[in-house]
Amino acid sequence: MAMAESEAMCPERLVMEHITSRWGTLALIALLDRPHRFSELRREIGRVSEKMLAQTLRTLERDGLVHRDARPVIPPRVDYSLTGLGREAAEQVRDLARWTERRLAAVERAREAYDATRS
Repeated sequence: MAMAESEAMCPERLVMEHITSRWGTLALIALLDRPHRFSELRREIGRVSEKMLAQTLRTLERDGLVHRDARPVIPPRVDYSLTGLGREAAEQVRDLARWTERRLAAVERAREAYDATRS
């Protein structure tokens, strides 16, 4: 999304888009358990490019949901954790993910019924 487009978007909608994006959701849920280094987080999420994860984390950090702790050691160490606001958002997203897991069979049945009427 172009910067001008995102700036024109309703602020609440933009934050919701960040939280519910494919990688935003997975990063928030993963960080609920504990802080992660970048590479750990990337492995846990799976199938996300380094560039996309970095961009997602920067966006969540800018929104005040993720804290980036860079330590000046050799080799450099960077840990990501949730802020209080981030924990609140992550718990909501996790609840939605759990609902999806519990209700997936019902959704699949509804899809099959819908598709059957369209054939």
